[in-house]
Amino acid sequence: MPILNVQISQGLSAAQKTALLQKMTQAIVDSVGAPLASIRIILQEIPPEHVIVAGEPGKEMALVTANLIQGRSDELKAALIAGVANAIEQSTGISTQNVRVVLYDIPKTDLGVAGGKTALAAGR
Repeated sequence: MPILNVQISQGLSAAQKTALLQKMTQAIVDSVGAPLASIRIILQEIPPEHVIVAGEPGKEMALVTANLIQGRSDELKAALIAGVANAIEQSTGISTQNVRVVLYDIPKTDLGVAGGKTALAAGR
């Protein structure tokens, strides 16, 4: 854990997508100290005709939904939001002004981890 779903405007090169995933992974490690083995990121590209940002159809954007095991401080969450937004801007050129990050705290009893155990049973 964390598990991130990233919706981003279509049109990035393969190199940009790879850089995005790598930079976001490092941002998660750096900001909340998550072990690399626990990080999952899913990237979905959205066609421009399916997006409107501030009334502007087709504008570049990114929306990140992050599921975290409950218990991180407000400061760590703020660091994660900033780190993810910056990773997106650095790797894709999409301004942090057009990036949104939504965090969900998941109770340890409501998350399955490696081995088919709850996070609580796994000692997380």
